[in-house]
Amino acid sequence: MSEAPAMSSPPGRVQTGISGLDDVLRGGFPANRLHLVQGTPGTGKTTLALQFLLEGARQGERVLYVTLAETKAELQEIADSHGWDIGTVPIYELTPAAESFRPEQQYTVFHPGEVEFTETIWAVLEEVERTQPQRLVLDSMAELKLIANDMGRYRRQVLGLKQFFAGRGCTVLVLDNLGDPETSVESIAHSVIRLQQVTPEHGGVRRRLHVVKVRGVSYRSGYHDFLIQSGGVHVFPHLVAAEHRERRERAVARSGVEELDLLLGGGLTEGTSTLLIGPAGAGKSVIVTQYAVAAAERGERSAIYIFDEGIRTFLDRAESLGIPARQHVESGMIELRQLDTAEVTPGEFDALVRGAVDEQGVRFIAIDSLNGYLNAMSEEQLVVLKLHELLAYLNDKSIVTTLTMAQQGLIGDMRSPLDVSYLADTVILMRYFEAAGQFRQAISVIKRRTGPHERSIREFKLDSEGIHVGPPLTDFHGIMQGAPTFVGSTQSLMADTLS
Repeated sequence: MSEAPAMSSPPGRVQTGISGLDDVLRGGFPANRLHLVQGTPGTGKTTLALQFLLEGARQGERVLYVTLAETKAELQEIADSHGWDIGTVPIYELTPAAESFRPEQQYTVFHPGEVEFTETIWAVLEEVERTQPQRLVLDSMAELKLIANDMGRYRRQVLGLKQFFAGRGCTVLVLDNLGDPETSVESIAHSVIRLQQVTPEHGGVRRRLHVVKVRGVSYRSGYHDFLIQSGGVHVFPHLVAAEHRERRERAVARSGVEELDLLLGGGLTEGTSTLLIGPAGAGKSVIVTQYAVAAAERGERSAIYIFDEGIRTFLDRAESLGIPARQHVESGMIELRQLDTAEVTPGEFDALVRGAVDEQGVRFIAIDSLNGYLNAMSEEQLVVLKLHELLAYLNDKSIVTTLTMAQQGLIGDMRSPLDVSYLADTVILMRYFEAAGQFRQAISVIKRRTGPHERSIREFKLDSEGIHVGPPLTDFHGIMQGAPTFVGSTQSLMADTLS
């Protein structure tokens, strides 16, 4: 996924080259300070550092990469994997040369830390004096710790490095492994960013970062998902709905099926969310598709995110019901996106939705289904909080949002994997019921915050001509339990026209 171009930094800030990280830092790193990037091996510290220097070179600044851990060849391999030309980034390599392992090169009087540590520090200072960089990366502090004989001496030298750079107009990133707090330089650094990765039982590695501190300035606290893909690090700041509030007139979006709109008191109101809940196969996705097609025919763009089925299945079903979804997908009015629950992160999904709304002008959003969305969450206890924030953002943008949720079971006592009905402004309940020797479908609206709605239970059918909503089922009791009691005439049922 590509990120939007970084905006200009506020005074006193240095852009990182990663727009999502600049957003988290409210414009970038404070200039002319020493910053610490921590993380276990493989979390992306080196990739982030290279992007930081490449952004400086792009802006015409002098940059320098000092490496004690990786060779130039290894750094070149990382750059090649992202399609970067690092010819504009000078690399000063301080990794041990082969000659240093010869017996005559080993120290016999002094401890290696007393010689190597001092020599290394002075080599860095001399190179800085020679090149006068405005951005510098020191990779990594873990190697300095290894050659230092005393942790107290090590911390004093790091503090001396910080003071050395403070008067030279240089913004410094030092990389370090996440380890013993006693050997960390967190208290010395002006800011600290911590990178983490989690390997779930199923699916790929999931990464996130959080800013531990930035002295004297505000930043976005909390955890933010990020990915390492071709092109570098992509950070997805967590969504804060309160930052995106807008005021606009809210119209009613109609489906094109008159009986369905009447059931909903006229249709779905812009700036509200609707939950369609019921057993698998009850028709939830079909209703979502009908509203998306109606929006496309009004000239409004839609985005449908499907977690549980393939795009071909989705389109074939719509076509078999006479719903012209395929032509609107091909024209670009409907974006139909299939997501892998084992790969997509909550932050990435929020970024997809925000991009559709803010950049593509989408007016109708569908999540099909919340069961798949729940499976994509690495921390299930936070799913309600994240979903609440996403729905609040979409409501503030006056988007028509629909969500589907499949309940466990087909008839009788139905159970939901997660109770989110209180988050939705409108709740449509769908059920199977048995009558006259057949399984039939019923639909009702049990909640609508933005106005009155019909409280009757109606029969719901799908055939080659689309969606059909019948008259109220007044001759039955117990339909929502799946085994109704017949108290009237079977003439109230719709004719069996299923193809």
